[in-house]
Amino acid sequence: MTTTLMRGRASLPRRVAMVTVHTSPLDQPGTGDAGGMNVYVVELSRRLAALGVEVDLITRATSSDLPPAVELVPGVTVRHVTAGPFEGLAKEDLPAQLCAFTSGLMRLEAARPPGWYDLVHSHYWLSGQVSWLAAERWDVPLVHSMHTMAKVKNLTLAEGDAPEPLARAIGEAQVVAAADRLVASTTEEADQLVQLYDADPDQVVRVPPGVDLGLFTPGSRSRARAGLGIPDDAHVLLFVGRIQPLKAPDVLLRAAARLLELRPALRERLVVAVVGGPSGSGLSQPRALEALAAELGVADVVRFVEPQAQDALPDWYRAADVTVVPSYSESFGLVAIESQACGTPVVAASVGGLRTAVADGRSGLLVPGHDPDDYAAVLAALTDDPHRRAVLGHGAVEHAARFGWGATAAGVLDVYGDVLAERAMPTAIAVNR
Repeated sequence: MTTTLMRGRASLPRRVAMVTVHTSPLDQPGTGDAGGMNVYVVELSRRLAALGVEVDLITRATSSDLPPAVELVPGVTVRHVTAGPFEGLAKEDLPAQLCAFTSGLMRLEAARPPGWYDLVHSHYWLSGQVSWLAAERWDVPLVHSMHTMAKVKNLTLAEGDAPEPLARAIGEAQVVAAADRLVASTTEEADQLVQLYDADPDQVVRVPPGVDLGLFTPGSRSRARAGLGIPDDAHVLLFVGRIQPLKAPDVLLRAAARLLELRPALRERLVVAVVGGPSGSGLSQPRALEALAAELGVADVVRFVEPQAQDALPDWYRAADVTVVPSYSESFGLVAIESQACGTPVVAASVGGLRTAVADGRSGLLVPGHDPDDYAAVLAALTDDPHRRAVLGHGAVEHAARFGWGATAAGVLDVYGDVLAERAMPTAIAVNR
């Protein structure tokens, strides 16, 4: 029996344990440790359920008020595992709670009939450490998605940001060695897994993340601005994401200050919208960005907005002239794709997955490095050229259309089918003999 013949409905999973230890799929993206990964696991799980795969999203309980299980949508259930104190536990403290989480995960599965889960898909290295043991115990394949990697982040650290600890890099290498498949968002991430972590190239599969093309769509800029209280004639620069050095919102503020030096008359209508909340090392100084805006003399044009739910974000993108994504490291960059799907071009750092998420010169512009003067020059040119912004906006919609969640789910399901068929092959060969 060939591998091709084995691929089919019998080789696809009935139930998947989707493990995300450090951040709950129920958390609001844009603050704390919640971000693009939260969107990824939720949207992927929803699409898998629509394709007939039952998904348990297994995460750490962060409140005693949380029920053991919450149905997200039919076929997708968030299951809370108690591990350590419910509140006040930083991500950096979670490695000490992995034994407790693993114990809770084992109890969760033991309450089900044997063979309940067909496959484990872990997200981020903490989840990989737990899922590695679970997959071995349950004798099922382990698929892992890194999302971010210590060695990559340490190569591109923001000024003043702390490097990722050696323990994380070692833990990631262990997960890479243990996983049956590694899902990479881009070709660059796949290469990094091979070059920096000695991953087997045959075990690495590229499946780009997606965007909800039914939610993030072009729309009326005037209507969006009216709803958000932004003047119709404003020139709007938008940042969406967690406020921490890695995401570099300070680069946008410094660029805005320089832009006003280059175009003083723009002050009357410039709006710099920063949508998000403190996260990671940014939690130690949650008001630092506001202080920087005052120091730079741009507090009058900067508008700080708390993290927004997914269904509220499209109007922010539609209201913007340009979305700025100056991150030091991005495995992909969902914000860039969301903005482009709404018809708003992106100015982004030429790093990591942003080189895939943004089609340079067609859907936005990539800026080498993180010099605010370079960003200011690019933004000034776009400010002066509304026609080019419009052309890039049309290209942005076309580019984003390639990244629907349906295609992501189909790609991940292919990975599941391949690894299950591979696991079943020795048995099939024995039967045929």
